[in-house]
Amino acid sequence: MPYKIIRQDTVYSGKVFNIEEVILEFPDGHQARYDLVKHNPSVTILPVDKEGLVYFVRQYRLGVVGDLLELPAGVIEDSEEPEACARREVREEIGLAASQMTLLGQAFLIPGYGNELMNFFLAEGLTIDPLLPDADESLDVVRFTIPETYNLAESGKLMDSKTLAALTLARSRLYPR
Repeated sequence: MPYKIIRQDTVYSGKVFNIEEVILEFPDGHQARYDLVKHNPSVTILPVDKEGLVYFVRQYRLGVVGDLLELPAGVIEDSEEPEACARREVREEIGLAASQMTLLGQAFLIPGYGNELMNFFLAEGLTIDPLLPDADESLDVVRFTIPETYNLAESGKLMDSKTLAALTLARSRLYPR
């Protein structure tokens, strides 16, 4: 007998995500209650210009009560395709458009209690083409060379998991050793 969802009820509806209470039946017949964070899919973009500079944003993150250095990222709007979201987000967050957008892979961010699927893109062929940023974002754009970027990751100075995942997926393309 496979796992079976017995009941699923929304217990919280927020601006960014909902929380559902889920009763799950296990193959042996016993049941357990879980909280599930329901979140739209999202994107992380690894923008690299023709000089080999990687663009990051530094922004305040409530969850860590401080700033994090991250790659540009955002949430896919209803009925939006992942690549279209990536193209929009890179323009909003760093003011650059990409002529080439390559899907590097996908991963679930917190599969133990959430359903958010992250799509990772490599953005190249960058040109100036800004969009207005979201009203609730205050971002500083920072650039590093590819070796500096991987040194930051390996030294523990990048603490954002989606950024680390994107760099891992792109390593053989950007920084083969």
